Amino acid sequence: MIRHLRDKITSIMTTLLPGFSVITCTRNSEHWLEESIKSVLGQEAVDVEYIFVDGQSTDGTLSRIENIERPVKLVKNRCNGISDAMNAGLAIATHEIVAFLHSDDFYLHADVFKIVAESFRTTRCQWLFGRTMSVIDGQLIPEGYAAPRYSRQQLLRGNFIPHPACFAKRSLLLQAGGFDKKLRYAMDYDLWLRLSLLSEPLQMNKPLTAFREHAGSLSTRERGAAMREDLQVRLAHAGINPVTRLTHTARYFARRWRDSLRTQPPVGSHA
Repeated sequence: MIRHLRDKITSIMTTLLPGFSVITCTRNSEHWLEESIKSVLGQEAVDVEYIFVDGQSTDGTLSRIENIERPVKLVKNRCNGISDAMNAGLAIATHEIVAFLHSDDFYLHADVFKIVAESFRTTRCQWLFGRTMSVIDGQLIPEGYAAPRYSRQQLLRGNFIPHPACFAKRSLLLQAGGFDKKLRYAMDYDLWLRLSLLSEPLQMNKPLTAFREHAGSLSTRERGAAMREDLQVRLAHAGINPVTRLTHTARYFARRWRDSLRTQPPVGSHA
């Protein structure tokens, strides 16, 4: 009796709350994919449309996706970069709220979508973002800093919106034009800045997702190039004021210098 009542309440909530389209891009992602899939399939009280866009995987990725015990959408042979892949997923998404979850990331608990859906419903926001935790060497680590309060001006100073913890109305993403296919690293930052011109997001301080840091991830492997593209995006959105542009450029070089100090081997080492 209690279980029947709980199932009925869950069914009613599912019809009242907006549905989610989760887009995951893969390429030889079998090693990380199981935990990511489990975190999506375990979401409670919301309707989830699961979309995979694969770039010609040659490991067991496609087999793992095709063996998921519920309907999913799978786009194969998309090899024109991550921005193109995410846009391909967005093009076939049908639910009201869209999330982009990389194959090596995962949601922290089963009621993430329920919390997010309730926030969309009660605040009538068009997009929102929460926080992430990091997975380093198998350990779940809290964020090492306090994110600033959102403003477009603050966002121009640096990207503090975590990609896997950002959720947006599909209509807003389409209005913004999706991801810029010319960008390789900072496509999400560029999209957030374009979204910020259309609507102010709801900022949540609650950790929603886990971001896996490892040597194979693009932002880790090619950190210098990622930082240069980040500056390129920032300047493209900063306007023509020379003082503002000089300030952004100076901050970039300061960040590069601080980053070099963290990555240099200690004095006297043989690294």
